[in-house]
Amino acid sequence: MNRFAHTWPNHQSKIIHHKFVKVFVTGASGFVGREILRHLYAAEHSVRILARDRRSLRVHKAEAEHRVEIHPGNVLHAPSLVGALTDCDAVIHLVGIISEGGESTFENIHIRGTQNIVSATQQAKVKRFIQMSALGTRANAVSRYHQSKWAAEEIVRRSGLDFTIFRPSIIYGPDDQFVNLFARMSRFSPVLPVMGGEQSRFQPISVGDVATCFLRALTEPKSIGQTFDLCGGEVLTLEVILDQILSVMGQRRFKLHVPLGVARYQAALLEFVFARLLGKSPPLNRDQLVMLQEGNVGNPQPANDLFESKPIPFREGITRYLKRDE
Repeated sequence: MNRFAHTWPNHQSKIIHHKFVKVFVTGASGFVGREILRHLYAAEHSVRILARDRRSLRVHKAEAEHRVEIHPGNVLHAPSLVGALTDCDAVIHLVGIISEGGESTFENIHIRGTQNIVSATQQAKVKRFIQMSALGTRANAVSRYHQSKWAAEEIVRRSGLDFTIFRPSIIYGPDDQFVNLFARMSRFSPVLPVMGGEQSRFQPISVGDVATCFLRALTEPKSIGQTFDLCGGEVLTLEVILDQILSVMGQRRFKLHVPLGVARYQAALLEFVFARLLGKSPPLNRDQLVMLQEGNVGNPQPANDLFESKPIPFREGITRYLKRDE
């Protein structure tokens, strides 16, 4: 195992020596988490992950492929975090949801969960903390999602930890639930829905580029105390994104522009059926429509400069995993 020696400024502006030996990761079984595990393993970091279900296939796969240690626990259950960070040197906190279901509410997962993991980090006397947030997060945000993400950021900022916060735009990759959703729809439906107009703009970034920034932040002292947007270099509307997906797949489909009022009605119905009756997260909710109307763009340059990141173009990225229809 390689040991990485670096100098870090602490809160008294002194220089200390720090060796990264073990990284604790929450949300490791998720789409971004799995990619970050691959990057940590390739860099020869030692990793311990938090797992709600020790027996899940994804946890077993992480253990087998990346030799991670497993700590059974849940960010919503503070006692389960006792001892989780023993001998760890850094925390990467990824747990988050985009849609609510059961006890998995924005307030529970983003705010209460972050408070619990921050408290566990402080109690374990671990200083380095990297937080996954989201582009568009700000004070006085309109959507509840962004409000809860902002509250989580504030917990981290007030923690006294050596933190870095990342705010990604839409993240895509082989296992994403965005590009692949429209790709699947295009295979059986002659029509694709388009919600939002020209104001709904995005800067999609590949999951590999996101993971690269998280990894490099671990050993980059200039990232301490900073918040970074993680975005691709292209600003795209949802319609342009769909056009590029269809082009890569060699398809033509009719795009139906759905009025916002109709979309809100559909989202409310899905929330009732999935969240209230089934106790699951709906595939579309009204909060997502609020965020869609706002758009999702930022400034990628600070992160690109510090971490020497060069996000790949959207079309090139999706071509690597979407199968062209013959």
